[in-house]
Amino acid sequence: MKPWWILTLAIVTEVIGTAALKASDGFTRLWPSVLVVLSYGTAFYCLALTLRSIPMGVAYAIWSGLGLVLITAAGWLMFGQKLDAPAVIGMALIITGVAVMNLFSSATSH
Repeated sequence: MKPWWILTLAIVTEVIGTAALKASDGFTRLWPSVLVVLSYGTAFYCLALTLRSIPMGVAYAIWSGLGLVLITAAGWLMFGQKLDAPAVIGMALIITGVAVMNLFSSATSH
């Protein structure tokens, strides 16, 4: 599997794990707690695999930036958390930063 697809899987499973962490209610609910452990385990395993071929700073910037945007969207959609204009603008800047890194930086190649 291509490293970028593995990184995508790492990000998606981390977001699933974080949403499940909220749903676990402090690990008092069994199935969301199980999902937390499985999702985070998968996420970190996939992230470790990507570090074989994607530079660490680049992989982590993408992981944390896109993960932040996706978990914020999940919180808004699943848990009714509010977003204001500065939050939306900040997330747009994060997405722009990740895009600039991927499109224009030589640091993304190895």
